[in-house]
Amino acid sequence: MDFEIAHEHRMLKDLVARFVREELMPLEPAVLAGEAAGRGVVITQAQQARLDEIARGLGLFGLDAPVDVGGSELPMTAMVGVEEELGACMTPYTLPPDSPNLRMLMQTVDERQRAAYLAPYVAGQTISAIAISEPGAGSDPAAMTTRAVRDGDDWIINGRKIWISRADVADFTILMAVTDTEKRARGGISAFLVDKGTPGFNVLRRIPMIGGAYTYEIAIEDCRVEGWKLLGQEGAGFAPMQTRLGARRIQMAAWSVGMAQRALDMMVEYAPQRKTFGAPLSERQAIQFWAAEAATKIHASRLMTYDCAWKLDQGRDVRQEISMIKWYATEMAYETVDRVMQAFGAMGVTKELPLAQMQAKLRTMRIYDGATEIHKWVVGRNLMGTRK
Repeated sequence: MDFEIAHEHRMLKDLVARFVREELMPLEPAVLAGEAAGRGVVITQAQQARLDEIARGLGLFGLDAPVDVGGSELPMTAMVGVEEELGACMTPYTLPPDSPNLRMLMQTVDERQRAAYLAPYVAGQTISAIAISEPGAGSDPAAMTTRAVRDGDDWIINGRKIWISRADVADFTILMAVTDTEKRARGGISAFLVDKGTPGFNVLRRIPMIGGAYTYEIAIEDCRVEGWKLLGQEGAGFAPMQTRLGARRIQMAAWSVGMAQRALDMMVEYAPQRKTFGAPLSERQAIQFWAAEAATKIHASRLMTYDCAWKLDQGRDVRQEISMIKWYATEMAYETVDRVMQAFGAMGVTKELPLAQMQAKLRTMRIYDGATEIHKWVVGRNLMGTRK
C-alpha cells in the first residue's frame, strides 16, 4: 500500500500552489474589500483574462480533459491536490474548464457535441452551468417536474429551476428534465444542452447568497431545443448527473481541506505572537487542543479524499465514500475555521482577514450538492440495508 502522491502529481500540486501564491493571493485583499462593500466576490474582466493567460501558459487548462480535445487527461487523484491549493485562496478563479460539468460531458457527448461543446469548453472559450434543483426539488432531484416533450425532431421544455450558479454568463446550460413521468429517476430523466439566448430560457432573478455569492432562478417556457442537443441517451441522464455531482463533491472536500489547512496555519503563526494575561496563546491548552484536533481531522479528511479519488480512478463504485467525504470534510473545515476565528478574537470576525469569507463559503458548501444530513442519511441507509 503506497500513500505517496505520484511525483508528477506532486509537481503539479506545487505548480498550482505557486500560481495561487503569486497570482491569486495578491488579489485576495481587494476581493475581500469588494465583498465587504457589497460588490460581491468578484474579479475584473481584465484580471480574469490575465489569470487565464498565465494559467494557459503554465499548462493548467484542461487538466482532466481528454487528450483528443486538448486536455491532459489527469486522474482524479491529481485533481485533489490541484483543488486543495485553489481552495485555500478566496480569490474566485476556476482553472478552465470546471471539472464536474466537464466530466458529465465527457461521459455523454457524441461526435457532433464533442466538437461543438466539449472542445471549446476545454479550451476555455465557453462557460457552462447546470440546472438541476427546482423550487420543490432540491436535495431530491428525482422529484423534479421540469418536463421535456418531443415535437418532431426537437424537444419542447417547460419548468422552473433555481440555485443555478453562473446562469447569467453561461454560454450553455446542461438542463435536466423529465422525459418519462412513469420511470423518472429510473430511466425517465434526460439532459439537454441549452444555449444562451435560446427563446423560452429565461433568467428570472439573481439571488444574493451569503459570502457575496449569487445564484439564479430560471423559467423554461416552451423552450425549443434541437434534437441533436439531447445529451447522451433519452432517459439516461440521471447516472451522468450523479457523475457530475460526485466530481463536485470530491472537489468540495479538497477545497475544504485547503481552507482548513490555511486557517490552521494562520492560527499556528498567530498564537505565539498574541499574549493574554501574560502568556502567549500558543501556551494555552485550549488553543493547543484546537490545533491538535484540526491537524488530525485535516489529515483524516485529506486521506479520505485521496482514497475516494483513487478508487474512482480504478473504476470502483464510490458513492458511499463520496457521501462520507462531502459531509465530513465540509463540517470539519467549518469547525476549524470557526475555532481559528475564536482564537483571533475580534480580528477573526472582521472582513479584513479571509476567515469570514471562508466560513461563509463553507456554510453554503454544507448545503450545496447535498446537505450534510442527506449524505449522512445515504451512508446510514446503505449500512443498514434500508435503501429502497
